[in-house]
Amino acid sequence: MEKREVLYNLALYLHNGWSMHDMKEKNIRKAVIPAAGYGTRFLPATKATPKEMLPIVDKPTIQYIVEEALASGIEDILIISGHGKRAIEDHFDSAPALEHELEGKGKTDLLALVRETTDVNVHYIRQKYMRGLGDAILCARSFVGDEPFAVLLGDDVVYHPERPALRQLIDVYEERGGSVLGCQVVSDEQVSSYGIVAGEILDNPRLMHVSDMVEKPALEEAPSRMAVLGRYIISPEVFTLLDETQPGKGGEVQLTDALKVLAQREAVYAYDFEGIRYDLGDKLGFLEATVEFALRREDLGTDFKKYLKRLVETL
Repeated sequence: MEKREVLYNLALYLHNGWSMHDMKEKNIRKAVIPAAGYGTRFLPATKATPKEMLPIVDKPTIQYIVEEALASGIEDILIISGHGKRAIEDHFDSAPALEHELEGKGKTDLLALVRETTDVNVHYIRQKYMRGLGDAILCARSFVGDEPFAVLLGDDVVYHPERPALRQLIDVYEERGGSVLGCQVVSDEQVSSYGIVAGEILDNPRLMHVSDMVEKPALEEAPSRMAVLGRYIISPEVFTLLDETQPGKGGEVQLTDALKVLAQREAVYAYDFEGIRYDLGDKLGFLEATVEFALRREDLGTDFKKYLKRLVETL
């Protein structure tokens, strides 16, 4: 940690009555997955099916998110659901009739697949009204308590063969303390579609000490190309700030607004995580994820690749 960073953090912690040890003594055990949105960009498929249950190959998208959390060391998961999302709860519940049927037919491989989703410690709460991401995070206050916690957005699936994106953020937290925003460098054309962070690059070129955030800026107004992309480690102080955050456009409470204030009160970092990120809120991104995950499958990859080559030759 650089000297100027140490002095800055020390001033913040003394001002707020905390010690640097307080910020790093608690492990990240809990994760929050907001999943209450309507998924209107995927209508009519999402009219009766939660967008989080749309499959990439043969696995619901939310299962990829849950598996990333578990692989990162998370012990308890809270899914913020909404109306018409009961299928998510059913997916992570037992299915006695189906399990009995598979067991009776000796389909042990399929039985194992069904049962592996029931061994996850998942909790649920409903966001009663769609009032923005900040409001969804506020729903997790009782679940989180006074611990730092992780947030994983369901529209972003990240592939890394060895280190899950969330695990990378937790590693930064364990080294530095504070809150950590998962980011990646985006192209000039993409800048206006994301929240962009401002700050100082530290000794690790992937790590920035955040001083401000700008939501969807024009290219000429963007302070960097570091875009916040659906993974967070957040201090519990954010709940107090969200309480104080006034609703913005459409009556929504934005998490970004609270994080901007948080960055003035305690250390907030942006980390350019490694991995391939898929935007599942976009139809093209969803198709890209489906194709690339299928190509990585041992049981599908070879034959699917041959099919794609034949298809390309006909175009």
